[in-house]
Amino acid sequence: MPESTSNIIAECRGRVGLVTLNRPQAHNALSLDMVRDLTAALLAWRDDPAVLAVAIRGQRKGRDGEAPAVPFGVFSAGGDIRYFHRAALAGDPTLEDFFTEEYTLNHLVHTYPKLTIAFMDGLVYGGGMGISQGASVRVVTPGTRIAMPETHIGLFPDVGGGWFLSRCPGRWGEYLALTGREIGGAEAVRIGLADSMVDAAQLPGLWDTLASAELASGAQASQLFASSMIANNDHLTGDDGKIDSYFALESVSAIVQALEADTSDWARETAALLRLRSPLMLAVALEQVRRGRSMDLADTLRMERDMMRHCFHTAHLGRSGTSSETVEGIRALVIDKDRQPHWQPQRIEDVTPDMVVPFFRSPWPPHAHPLRFLA
Repeated sequence: MPESTSNIIAECRGRVGLVTLNRPQAHNALSLDMVRDLTAALLAWRDDPAVLAVAIRGQRKGRDGEAPAVPFGVFSAGGDIRYFHRAALAGDPTLEDFFTEEYTLNHLVHTYPKLTIAFMDGLVYGGGMGISQGASVRVVTPGTRIAMPETHIGLFPDVGGGWFLSRCPGRWGEYLALTGREIGGAEAVRIGLADSMVDAAQLPGLWDTLASAELASGAQASQLFASSMIANNDHLTGDDGKIDSYFALESVSAIVQALEADTSDWARETAALLRLRSPLMLAVALEQVRRGRSMDLADTLRMERDMMRHCFHTAHLGRSGTSSETVEGIRALVIDKDRQPHWQPQRIEDVTPDMVVPFFRSPWPPHAHPLRFLA
């Protein structure tokens, strides 16, 4: 029988552990309880010889939001940023726990010793990327919408984003990190953020086949997908050359100024989008991705844990709580929805290295770092 909490359904069918993210009213945004429940299930199945593979999916609201939830359609819209806002203003210590435990979960997925399959249908944002990018098989559909949109809210692409974005071809990592733009399933396959694409109508059958098959090994589970999944490259943007040219420049200021000097619609729209973001956090995100290229996953997650502490307690700028870029960004985009964030500084050209570099200094000594045990 499935084991169900309010937001996670975990069950074993055959020799496969199955997880359904079950918070459709919030597009499966990850709460601390969800992170804990998912971690507990994965640890139990990791140590259970009867379990050969693990699969994870989300589900969406039923018709008119009142019918029973429908499997697939939304994977996860990321972390619960409304909770981040409340916790930051209240000084709630569980906010620290959330990021430590979420990043530990991300590492667990990446290093899991058994076959893992992520059914990345619908929205796959932020924290949803964190629990899917480490899967052995990442399945997308034509309706998949992938993004790391953290710069929208004065944050940076965390959950290992510095690792997996930096490993995209060319300068796609910088482009996705800074702009927060969505890409579709086909493009995700092309740039290495997914493995295969299938039609959404195939997902229930693949899920049921995996659960009902008489499996003798994880390899057999992998073979079930081989004949069904293709790398469909239709409807791609074809912007690789432009992305590589502009997003290889040395700073955010140089990138934006070069884009603004270009008369093409793509360049001007991209520059205008970047002008809306937090200038400070754009510079931080650019540095994050570039550092991540030469780091392993565990060190990247430790770096991001340091950065996240500084996002809510930017001591070197004398800012925390409501004055932090992140709390202000969430307020403007999600809470008050006035879409008028008061970024500090307001202009990209006014960001200095002294504002950026301290984000990468750990507030903990190595022996006390909350992610010191990751390897």
